[in-house]
Order: sequence, then C-alpha cells, then structure tokens
Amino acid sequence: MSSAQASQPEQDAVIIGGGFYGAAIAVYLAKQRGFKRILLVEREAALMTRASYNNQARVHNGYHYPRSFTTAYRSRVNLPRFVQDWPQVVKQDFTKLYAIARRNSKVTAKQFERFCRDIGADLKPADPALRDLFEPRLIEEVFLVEEYAFDTTRLAAWAARELAESGVQIRYQTRVTSISRGAAVPLQVVTQTSLGEEALTTCRYVFNCTYSGLNQFAGDFAGVSTGLKQEITEMALMQMPESLEGLGVTVMDGPFFSLMPFPARGLHTLSHVRYTPHLHWNDEKGLDPYEKLRLYERDSRVDRMVRDVGRYIPEVLKAQHKDSLFEVKTILVKNEGDDGRPILFEKHAELPGCFSVLGGKIDNIYDVLEKLDTESFSHQGQ
Repeated sequence: MSSAQASQPEQDAVIIGGGFYGAAIAVYLAKQRGFKRILLVEREAALMTRASYNNQARVHNGYHYPRSFTTAYRSRVNLPRFVQDWPQVVKQDFTKLYAIARRNSKVTAKQFERFCRDIGADLKPADPALRDLFEPRLIEEVFLVEEYAFDTTRLAAWAARELAESGVQIRYQTRVTSISRGAAVPLQVVTQTSLGEEALTTCRYVFNCTYSGLNQFAGDFAGVSTGLKQEITEMALMQMPESLEGLGVTVMDGPFFSLMPFPARGLHTLSHVRYTPHLHWNDEKGLDPYEKLRLYERDSRVDRMVRDVGRYIPEVLKAQHKDSLFEVKTILVKNEGDDGRPILFEKHAELPGCFSVLGGKIDNIYDVLEKLDTESFSHQGQ
C-alpha cells in the first residue's frame, strides 16, 4: 500500500456494537451527517440480541425516577418523541399502574404525586377494581399512569432496514479487540471473527457502543474515565393470569418490583430489586463481563420473586414462569444511590475521533443524538 493510499482511511466511522444505540448512531451519521462509509461491528449473529433485547422493554415516562429529577424529566420529554419516531415498535394497549408501598418506600403517595406534577407526568387514582388487585395493608395508593413497552424484534427490523438503506456495512460474529492511533491515518481498529480471523480497518471516527464491553479493548484505548458497575441480572418471563394480562405494574420505591408486558414474546417480564441482580463487580480492563456471564450458572430466583410479589398482588401467584433472560447490566457507579440514568458520552483525548457512549434507557437515545449534533465531523465520502 502506498503512503497516499494509507493516508485515506477505509471508513469514515466504525461503530462497535449492533444494539439500539450503535444502530441508531450509524443511521444518524449516514442520514443526518452525510457519512458515506460506515462499518458496524457486532459480536452476535444479528442486531439487538443482547442488552437491547434482554431488558424490561419499558419506554419510560419519568415515573420510575422520583430520586433523580433530571433523568425523570428527560424521560418525560423523550417519550412522546420516541412514540412519534418508532410508532411500529411501541405497545400502548395496556393499563399501567404505579403503586406506593406503605413500608420501606423512599417516597410517600403524596410525594409521588407532587413529583409527577413537577415533571408534568399524568397520573390519577386507579379505580376500585384495579385497587382490589393489591393487598391494602401493604399498598398505600395505586395510580393510573401513561407508560409504554417496546418490541425489540420490531426495533431490530427497523434497524436492519435503515442500515441497509444507508449503505452501512455490517460484520456479524465479529468483535473489536483493539483501537489505536494510526501513523498516516487517524485511527486503526483490529477486528476478530468468531473463527479467530483478524483484520485491520482504518477510520476517522470510532463510536464505542458496546454497553457492558466499553473498556475491553487493547491498543491505545485507555478506557472510560467514569466508574462502571456490572451486574448479572435475571429478567423472568411470565405468563400472567387473565386478571393481570392487560396490566403493567410497578411498586415503588425501594426493594420492590415491576411486571411489564414483553411484546417480543407475548409474555410479561417480572423484575425485583432484590432478586433480579445476581452478581455485581466494578468494571475493569481485562475482566470480560461477557465471559463472566457465559460461565455463570444461571440458577433462577423466580420462586423468590413470585413469593414476595404475591404478598402485594396475590394474583401473581397464579403466573407461570416460561423463561428467564440473563444479561450483564452496566450502570454508572456515581448513580447507584439515586437511580439516575444519564448517558455516558466520552471523547477520548488520547484517541482523537474516538467516542464511548453508554445509555441506561432506550429513550436516552435523544440525549446522545443531541450531543452528536454539537460535534463537528470532518469526513470525506466516496
């Protein structure tokens, strides 16, 4: 290769990770910023099969975050935008309830009402038939709210279609092993297939959207400066009895639980603050979270979840456990105490053109795109 050829990168951008964030950023760069040569690298055999799929599938409207006003308010603002932009993936045809526990809750019913008024989120007292589903000695108040679920399989279909239209090249069953500064080109990315075949790609920009794998690269990549905590989590998939089939319920705000429709499987997720996290550790380079998950024995805690939830909603005791989704969940250490879910958007000074992005919720995508709107990109399309 001549030096003239070497100075022209093969790609305008390499996106690492084919989850929702990686796909959405690739589409944004192609359609909004004029990038012509984009490579998306995904370690699985299809888009959005990991953290984008293995979660509660909730489109937040702010109710979940009474201890983090900023996260709550951003969710409330982002939800209508998400519904407008992805109407085909949003499930709205269910009744969503938030209930406030009498004991051990960090907010009272009055505080929750005031908080919802402050962020502009609708709520009203649930009617008696819905209240009767709850054990009144344990539940102070039940509210009817507006909150939705999303179908990840439909979202993945959208991504595949948009990426193809945008000319984004995708390498499946491939992972990035190192990111380095190039001599005559800005950045060099080494990829490795599941068969062990390695390749070097040169590019102007790298977008690290690997969620749990943010820090797992060799080369000149020093890792993100923000502390990350990793958790192996279990999301139980349940067939709810007819009495709960059309409902989503969250009991607030402490060691409590949620049950939400999971449109991709026609079931409900059941998650419990105490039993959903199985194992946790502080993220560090060389400690591969995906490998820890692969080796984890995955003993379900669904019996304990159902037993505890059944004290508050007796009908849950009739639910049938169909499956459990185990995944690595990544959160910012600084937000452990307040449940906030801000995005992580980091530009790496040691690797100009390299960005790391972590979003805790699907509707955070707008926060990422707004950050990208402020960036000036230099790239040459072919």
